[in-house]
Amino acid sequence: MSRIFITGSAQGIGAECARQLLAAGHEVVLHARNARRASTALAANPTASAVVAGELADMCSTRALAAAAQAAGPFDVIIHNAGVGGGNGDRTETVDGLERIFQINVVAPYILTCLMPLAPRMVYLTSGLEANGHWAADDLQWNSRDWDSMQAYSDSKLHDSMLSLELAARHPESVINVVDPGWIRTQLGGPDAWDSVEDGAESQVWLATSHEAVATTTGQYVKRREVLEPNPITQDAEARAALVAELERVTRLRLP
Repeated sequence: MSRIFITGSAQGIGAECARQLLAAGHEVVLHARNARRASTALAANPTASAVVAGELADMCSTRALAAAAQAAGPFDVIIHNAGVGGGNGDRTETVDGLERIFQINVVAPYILTCLMPLAPRMVYLTSGLEANGHWAADDLQWNSRDWDSMQAYSDSKLHDSMLSLELAARHPESVINVVDPGWIRTQLGGPDAWDSVEDGAESQVWLATSHEAVATTTGQYVKRREVLEPNPITQDAEARAALVAELERVTRLRLP
C-alpha cells in the first residue's frame, strides 16, 4: 500500500486517478484550489486520507499548499496532475504578474517540487500537444510574441516534459516520468475528445503502483504504458537547464 498525493484531484483525470488508487487500497491525499472545491473532491472520493487546498495561480498560495501537503505526507508517489487549458481567451496575468498558463502549468509544479521532498516515484502530466511546443527561451511568458492561447498551452506542456526529464537526470534515486494521458473527455479536454476519463488516469495509476520494468524505469515519456519519443527539445540538456534557471529566477527557489 502506497501513500499518494495528486494535485488537481477535485475533478477530471485527477479525481479518477484518486478513485482508481483508493479502490486498489492505497492512501490518497487530494488537492483542490479552494475550500469549496475541496468539499467537492472529498464528496467524489470520501475515503481519501485528506484534502489540501491551494491556488496554483498564486505563488504564496502554492507555497502554503506545499507546506500543507508535506504535513500530510510523507508520500511514496506524487502525481503532478493539475493544469489549465489554452481555450481561446486573451493573455492574462496572475497576481504575481506572470502569464497565467505558464504559472499554473509550469511554475506551480516547479514550486511544489522545490518545497516538498522528492517521492520515490514522481509523475508529471504533459499532453500530446507538447509535440507542437516551441522552445522560446527569451519569451517563455509571451511578453513579445503575438498571443496564441493554444500555442501557449502546447509550450507549457513542453516545459512540463522538460522539467520532468531534467529532474529525472538529476535524481536517479527516484523514478520520475512524464505522462501523456491522451485527449480525454473532461472539462479541459471537452466533449469531443475520444478517450474516457478512465483511460486518461490509467497510465498514471500504473506508473504509481506497478513493479513492471517500464513503470520502474526513470526518465521516460509514457502514454498507455508505452514509452514514446517526446519533443526533441526535451533531450537538449542546455535548454532544460535554461528553463530551470528561469523558473529559479521567477520563484527564487532551487530544485532539490
